[in-house]
Amino acid sequence: MPQTLKRRAPGRFRPSGRVIARLTTTPLIVGLGVFAIYPFIYLLGLAFTESNLIEPFQKWVGTENFQDALGDPRFVGSLGRSVLLAFLSTATAMVLGVAVALLLDKAVKARDLIRTLILLPLLTPPVTAAIMWQLLLMPQGGWLNGFLMDLSLISEPVSFLGTPTTAFLSVLLVDVWQWSPFVALMSFAALQTLPSEVYEAAKLEVRSSWTVFRWITLPMLFPALIGIAVLKLVIGFKLFDLVFVLTAGGPGQATTISSFYIYRIGIQQFDIGLAAAMTLLFAIVVGLATVPFTVAHDKAEDRLS
Repeated sequence: MPQTLKRRAPGRFRPSGRVIARLTTTPLIVGLGVFAIYPFIYLLGLAFTESNLIEPFQKWVGTENFQDALGDPRFVGSLGRSVLLAFLSTATAMVLGVAVALLLDKAVKARDLIRTLILLPLLTPPVTAAIMWQLLLMPQGGWLNGFLMDLSLISEPVSFLGTPTTAFLSVLLVDVWQWSPFVALMSFAALQTLPSEVYEAAKLEVRSSWTVFRWITLPMLFPALIGIAVLKLVIGFKLFDLVFVLTAGGPGQATTISSFYIYRIGIQQFDIGLAAAMTLLFAIVVGLATVPFTVAHDKAEDRLS
């Protein structure tokens, strides 16, 4: 018997799963190409050529820009300051943020009010925060100097932004003040995901709050804390606006971090090729700095699984 052809019943066109997958991933691929791949290729081209703001890609120079960057002691010093500032800021913000998150977790009645208050530094624009702290740290008329003198801790005003050590610590202070609420809210959200039955069982055997935190809360929270620390570390490496407003990289090179020094080379000295090479080297440093956190996160996940 001749085979009869099957006809589809009339109705709406129903795309297959493969078609739907292509339709949903195409915008992502296009966006990735426009906002990530193309800028990276363009940056590579600048790094290996002699380029300025007016005439990019003038001539091929090979690795000359990278050699000049690594041979510049001010750039190498800025890398060290960036790493030091990012790690100190991350460590301090993590300690303060987790402490605030634990207090917030215990608070019941005033939880919404406390959450609103700790959000204020995070919602403050970095430039506004820098100007506010610049006024607080002023030698003459600054609140901090007046407060310390009233307590007789200092006999004369201190130029917090005028000496290398205090200027670096001032930038660290402002960055910690602004981003500790971020750590606190992320840690508080992670605390809410911990199983309550574990704590109910712990109450029957352990009465010390520190013991519960040390042996129960911290191990379960550790993978989330590693992820939060990586985010804060990357934010610390991206620091620019606070330095720009507070100290302009001074005094001397005390607060000249890599992002600010690259800005000087590229925007103020118009050497875009050298700035591109420095940017790639800085990105490598940032990537290497996150490797220990990734390893620690994987080990923590293995322990919990």
